[in-house]
Amino acid sequence: MGGAALTLPTRLAACLRADDPPAKVACVRALQADWLAGRVACAAKADRAPIDQPGRPARPRLVPPRRMPRRRPDSVAGRAALIHALAHIEFNAINLALDAAHRFAGLPEAYYADWLKVADEEALHFDLLNTHLATLGHAYGDFEAHTGLWDMALKTAHDPLVRMALVPRVLEARGLDATPRIVEKLRAANDTRMVEILAIVERDEIGHVAIGNRWYGWLCAQRGVEPGATFRRLLVEYDAPALKPPFNFAARRQAGFSESELAWLERLSEAEGGR
Repeated sequence: MGGAALTLPTRLAACLRADDPPAKVACVRALQADWLAGRVACAAKADRAPIDQPGRPARPRLVPPRRMPRRRPDSVAGRAALIHALAHIEFNAINLALDAAHRFAGLPEAYYADWLKVADEEALHFDLLNTHLATLGHAYGDFEAHTGLWDMALKTAHDPLVRMALVPRVLEARGLDATPRIVEKLRAANDTRMVEILAIVERDEIGHVAIGNRWYGWLCAQRGVEPGATFRRLLVEYDAPALKPPFNFAARRQAGFSESELAWLERLSEAEGGR
């Protein structure tokens, strides 16, 4: 294998282009193992052609988020649909993490190491969810899924600061907020394995949001901009998904949100409650 094939951008591109879910998972896991073993050259400043449409299977059929039905886990079919929705989030999260490492050149090597770790953990999450989905007689692709996750990747493709602000600090943090309610429903459905899987996912996702927070803060410092005001401006400028309570303050605090940001979210909660 030539030296160029061992550079990080080349390996990332191969994983991004993989369309078969098991092949994508295997590609990511092998890349992380090779990276940790020192077999991949970072090539942080190397030119790379952005991949605006990463590989994905022909199914699931993608529909706008507003067309997605509510998923109730009080039946086997409803629980399978919920798990499928979570698997779809994790499949997209693999691509989002790979893209964060592939698209943006010239950042510190630690940045690329962080997003490789995220991609590897998202691949594990997808594998766990898809394996559990099989116990309910389904596989990834059996239900419709929405298009919103990758849309945000394209909206933030021009600037790593905007990407860090609006993907880990909004999309993934919203996942932290939703997890306690999902776990409660799965406990009521006596799906103890899914509760165990979501404990793994939540633990790792706290770390992913923390990585986003760390690099958002680093990029703000590099550019001399105030993080809080910049974040609030970007939410409006990019029409980001609304921040809606209830917020998982404990998980957000573990993920590195500042006390001033948590106080701002508390005020949002109070305002929402007063409506």
